[in-house]
Parts: sequence; structure tokens; C-alpha cells
Amino acid sequence: MNDESQNTMGSPTPEELREQVERTRDELGQTVEALAGKADVKAQAKEKTEAAKKQAAEKTAAVKEQAASATAQIREKTAQAAQAVKDRTPDPVQEKTAQAATQVRESAARAGQFAVDRTPDPLLEKADRVAKAARANRTPLLAGGAVLVAFLLLRRGRGGNK
Repeated sequence: MNDESQNTMGSPTPEELREQVERTRDELGQTVEALAGKADVKAQAKEKTEAAKKQAAEKTAAVKEQAASATAQIREKTAQAAQAVKDRTPDPVQEKTAQAATQVRESAARAGQFAVDRTPDPLLEKADRVAKAARANRTPLLAGGAVLVAFLLLRRGRGGNK
């Protein structure tokens, strides 16, 4: 109560008392709401869970971005290294390398045919089903492989092999 809210006898008027009671009710309601919020463990847990999910999603996005960047850098450096090797390799060596590659391909084809000829039919059928499943799910397999390679490269680059 302030001095202005008192009448000549020093007592508040009924209107002033009503206003004071209303203010006190509002303040009490706000205080009860605040206490109820602090006591609601389930709501607090839900808020913390949502915050953790959001943080995890942000970190996942950042890791994906880093992996994509690392993959692009690796591709670029690989192309540069391949070009540097090609530029520094004399023509006769390149020709012999091409001949050796052709011989290796032919030998691999012969070995593959030999393996097919000697492999039992049920095993060939099972291998064919596995290969078809892999081709049908190529994107997840490639994405998983890319993530694994990026992880290993990042770990290696950060000195993870201590």
C-alpha cells in the first residue's frame, strides 16, 4: 500500500482493497504456474529430449557435410595424383602397362570362367540372387560404403591411429 491509496483515516478504500486482492491473485497464479512448471518432470524430460534430438540432427548434418566435402577433396586429389603419375610416366612404360592390364583382364576372365565351370549350380544360383539383391539395393550399399570410407579417412587424418 502506498500513501496515496489510503483515505484520510489511513485505511484503504474497498475499491483499493479489491484491486490489491486482484493483483495478489494474479501474482499468486503466476507463482503457482512457475512452480507447476518446475515440478513437471515429464515436460522437462520431453523438452530435454527434443533439445537432444535437435542437437543430434544438427551434428549429423554437419558430419554429412564434412563427409561430402572430404569425398570431393579426395576425388579431386586422386584425379590430380593420377594425372601427375600419367604425366611423369614415359610413353613406353604406359604402353607396357596397357599391355599388362590387357593380359591381367584376359587372365581374370579365364579364371572367372574356370571358377564358373567348377562351381556347383546351387551355389551359382545363390550367388546370382545375392548379386541381384545388391544391385537392387545399390544406393544404400554405396552410401554405407562412402560413409565408412569417409569415417576412416577422417579418423586417419585426425590421428585416430595412435
